[in-house]
Amino acid sequence: MSASPLEQAPDQQDLYRAMVLALRVGELLLGSGEGTETVSGSMRRITNAYGVPHCEADVNLSAITLSHVPSDGGAPVTAERRVRRRLPDYDRLIAVHDMVREASGGSLPLDDAETRLREITRRVPVYPNWVLITALALIASSASILVGGGVLVAVAAFAATVLGDRAGAWLARRGVAEFFQLAVAAMLGSLVAVLMIWIDAPVQASAVVVGAVVALLPGRPMVACVQDGIAGEYVTATGRLFEIFFILTAIISGIGVTLYAAVRLGVPLSVENVPAAPLVIRPEQLLGAIGLTLSFAVALLVPPRHLIPAAVGGGVVWVVFVQLYIWQVPVILATAVSAAVVGLFGSAYARRARVPSMVVTIPAIGSLLPGTALYRGMLEASLGHADAGLVSLLQALSTALALGAGVMLGAEILRAVTGSDLTRRVRRPSGRRRPFITRPAARRTRGY
Repeated sequence: MSASPLEQAPDQQDLYRAMVLALRVGELLLGSGEGTETVSGSMRRITNAYGVPHCEADVNLSAITLSHVPSDGGAPVTAERRVRRRLPDYDRLIAVHDMVREASGGSLPLDDAETRLREITRRVPVYPNWVLITALALIASSASILVGGGVLVAVAAFAATVLGDRAGAWLARRGVAEFFQLAVAAMLGSLVAVLMIWIDAPVQASAVVVGAVVALLPGRPMVACVQDGIAGEYVTATGRLFEIFFILTAIISGIGVTLYAAVRLGVPLSVENVPAAPLVIRPEQLLGAIGLTLSFAVALLVPPRHLIPAAVGGGVVWVVFVQLYIWQVPVILATAVSAAVVGLFGSAYARRARVPSMVVTIPAIGSLLPGTALYRGMLEASLGHADAGLVSLLQALSTALALGAGVMLGAEILRAVTGSDLTRRVRRPSGRRRPFITRPAARRTRGY
């Protein structure tokens, strides 16, 4: 009977191969939006599986470093890999997690693991490109319906988002920075709404902007930022925070340029016309929330078999949020509690289906992203009400942080009650077993 990969002592070449494999796994996970804790844990599971213990992984937003210090006093080895491409692909993410699980279980030799990872990186996306473009536009349409827009507004939001996405893709092919791609997409989305207001279209035109903004908001980075901060990965959390800051700045800049020009040209813009989601449990709002969740899931390349659980999560988070609002719970607290509910639901489903919880949780929180508050803040600032605009923008930021903290709280509740997948049983020298927590944040000082 052949020994498992964990039982084989690797030679120097196999040691390098195992470290390279771990770095490539970390790159794929981090590029798909996984938290630092999960990335570094998966890398250590790979190195332990192939007989390279005593490894330390240093993960930040753009580079991953892996160091190995041999226990026999040999020369230490350090390798680094840059993360140049950060595009979410949850189908690929699930495949990488499956590969790591099999490797750590001792059932996947190193040669097979390398072949498996090459196949994962080269696999065709689960949805064609035109479906992804359509899904992104449907996010805007669903969000516009959610905040009270009708069919015409949904069509306009769809067209504005497609126009912005294609303009961003055109700029990307010419090497223009992503900041300006987002700014142009937000500018075009708000421009369509301004034109509808200018021609006095009998619709809630501002809902077009809200829909276009929601399609651009960084849902996963918000959650990952809070996740890294809670786990004690403060350097990466700070990097993600600045990433979110620049994304929001780009969106705000695009909207601001259009609104400022519209006000100067005499377009009758008014804060009173800013749409807000009717906070009642009506079929059209519930369908808007579910449609937004499904569109987000497709845009994130969630496999078809997980779309229904994601849609259920989106419906649950909207119903809980509206019910808490009816009970007069403050909006920020209601957002956090709703996100915690979907975090608990998503984590429970993830354990049962053996997939990352973000497959459900990230699409499900789409209906609570602060598109309206962001647009209101920019409009108030453009009309000269700087203080009111700042309050609205701070409300948008608070909502985003509440979403991230709530999702993490739901996962932590499940972890505390049932234990963690990162928890295993190890034997003490006395022969008794005790739980061993591999989670880095489990044992920390309390600030003293």
